[in-house]
Amino acid sequence: MDTTYYDHGTPAERWERAGMFFDAKDYAAAARVLGGLVEEVPEQSGPRLLLARAYYHSAQLLRAEAELRILVERDPVEQYARLMLGRTLERQGRQEEADTHLRIAAALSGDFAGL
Repeated sequence: MDTTYYDHGTPAERWERAGMFFDAKDYAAAARVLGGLVEEVPEQSGPRLLLARAYYHSAQLLRAEAELRILVERDPVEQYARLMLGRTLERQGRQEEADTHLRIAAALSGDFAGL
């Protein structure tokens, strides 16, 4: 399969392209662009989080979980990554595990009623 289009350009151009695919709800194409970008700049959280979201929306839940776990391991107080990890685990039928992350996300957002 030719991936030239997905890999073409500077990291900034690929980031923009991935965002356009994501906004157009072409989550699989966004993931193809973001996968290479994350490999190139693994220390940046933004591309990895958008990759996890693209995986989530395209029902690639194990891949989404893997990316989100990396984010949470690096930054345990990243509220949105915690929330997404909880939602991803819920969709996999792993409610007890999901609840832990959802409670942490609620606490980080200041939503103590949701605890």
